[in-house]
Amino acid sequence: MLRKVSRLFVIKTHWEAYMIIYALATGAAERGNLYLAQYPGFGGKLLYLACTGAVFMAGAKILDCIKYEKAARAAAAPSSNAAEAYANAPGSTAREAA
Repeated sequence: MLRKVSRLFVIKTHWEAYMIIYALATGAAERGNLYLAQYPGFGGKLLYLACTGAVFMAGAKILDCIKYEKAARAAAAPSSNAAEAYANAPGSTAREAA
């Protein structure tokens, strides 16, 4: 049961990643607005920029991780062509059984 619940927190597709990045950006913009109100002038603008810049960096990392995880899953999964090549190989017992 714990494994089923933990799968809810795994980002698997680009669509899920974009939704999370959107939520991060919304929160960062709100926090940036609070910084602008609390620290008027150049300091508030720098803090606002830091909030939004963090979203760009986090979003890029999330999208890169999805790409690498897909590549790792594709490399780990056995291909059906390899199974067919083994079955059709000379001296294979799979072909003799057919």
